[in-house]
Amino acid sequence: MCQVAAAVILPYRGGAPAVADLIGGQVQVYFDGISGSLEHVRSGKLRALGVTTAQRADVLPNVPSIAEFVPGYEAGGWYGIGVPKNVPAEVVDRLNREINAGLADPKLKTRLADLGYVTFGGSSAEFRNLISQEIDKWARVLKFAGIKPD
Repeated sequence: MCQVAAAVILPYRGGAPAVADLIGGQVQVYFDGISGSLEHVRSGKLRALGVTTAQRADVLPNVPSIAEFVPGYEAGGWYGIGVPKNVPAEVVDRLNREINAGLADPKLKTRLADLGYVTFGGSSAEFRNLISQEIDKWARVLKFAGIKPD
């Protein structure tokens, strides 16, 4: 006999309350960014079932990626820095150089890696391309799922 459990989506005002309820047993599963749960996983308070990035995370090498069970699955998050479109190109270029220099700093890179982040820099054009690719990817997901804006 096969039992199917239904998932109920619970809205939370941030990750910390959700993680607290997960640790406390009020909820059974939670999708969180690695940085929000990493210390709880390391301490044994939480058990990571999988990571949503395409490959295993360096910081959790024994935790499988969902793609190992669902080929092609990838739902990694990222952070970027943007400015209004009317900011002069020389300011954008300077910001880009300084941010890339910071991301290349071994001390910062190590600290971010310890928190579960993978750093990568690049040009403004590469960042625009990443955003475009992400928009296309998630538009296909929404279309496939039949999700429409309210």
